[in-house]
Amino acid sequence: MDAEVVGGSGAKVLRYRSREIGDQELRFIRATIERGEGLGRTELAEAICRAWDWRQRNGALSVVGCLDLLRRLAKEGHIELPAPQRGVVRPGRRARIERDYIVDYGAAPVELVPIAEERLGPAELDATQLVVRPIEREERFGWRVYIERYHYLGWRVLVGEHLLYAGFVDGELAALVGWSSAALSVAARDRFIGWNEQGKRERLHLVVNNARFLVLPWIRIPSLASRVLGANLRRLSSDWEQRWKHPVVLAESFVDSSRFRGTCYRASNWKYLGETTGRGKRGNGPRQDRRPKGIFVYELHRRARAILRGEML
Repeated sequence: MDAEVVGGSGAKVLRYRSREIGDQELRFIRATIERGEGLGRTELAEAICRAWDWRQRNGALSVVGCLDLLRRLAKEGHIELPAPQRGVVRPGRRARIERDYIVDYGAAPVELVPIAEERLGPAELDATQLVVRPIEREERFGWRVYIERYHYLGWRVLVGEHLLYAGFVDGELAALVGWSSAALSVAARDRFIGWNEQGKRERLHLVVNNARFLVLPWIRIPSLASRVLGANLRRLSSDWEQRWKHPVVLAESFVDSSRFRGTCYRASNWKYLGETTGRGKRGNGPRQDRRPKGIFVYELHRRARAILRGEML
């Protein structure tokens, strides 16, 4: 959470995902928790979202974002949350956290799990038969399993707008890609765009973050990573608009320079902008997220920077 003092009154305001949380909002949250004794965290988040009309751009309540805010406020000592009610489902009611964010452990995942962990290369697969598509709902569990097992950062719930993809070569699962909302503060990116603070807050939703990218370790096909990225980027904005009701015009990615050189991004014509300060996407988080990373961007529209600066629609 980014916290800063704004205005001249000296009142401390916490800023979370472009939403300002001041004394009045904190009092309301505390009162909601007190009045809602016996309610779970999800129900409290739903009540707050309705009261504030806090919604995603597709109109759904931003329950997952609100839950993340509540956990952060509790961690910093601003509020006291009820204990999590793990495994509790009330009669006649399934958990109503936005269902696109829930992994349904009861559903039988298809296509993504299981798969034989054999090294497959050009001799076994026809690399010209590449398909990159958004995953189906029932495949989310499989996507999570592979990311958790084979990606060095593991799996994490993507808060807010996001899309998950799978890449198939000759019908075999070969790669997984995850996109999420953009990082709030990236100095090199903001200079590249030419943003002022107001413009960034108004148009940050037009930037998308490459949160996860994994080529499965038993797949050995030259240049496959850059080809998967290219195929994904060609359809990303239209898929995003279909799901979240607005396009995206710039993609960003952060590459751990101590582990990787960003070769697939360079090969896909991404621009290298420099290094981060090591704060992480949301200003805190796991230690591996806080190491300085190389910043890469890709313009999904030929006038991306003009659009982001508000110079054209």
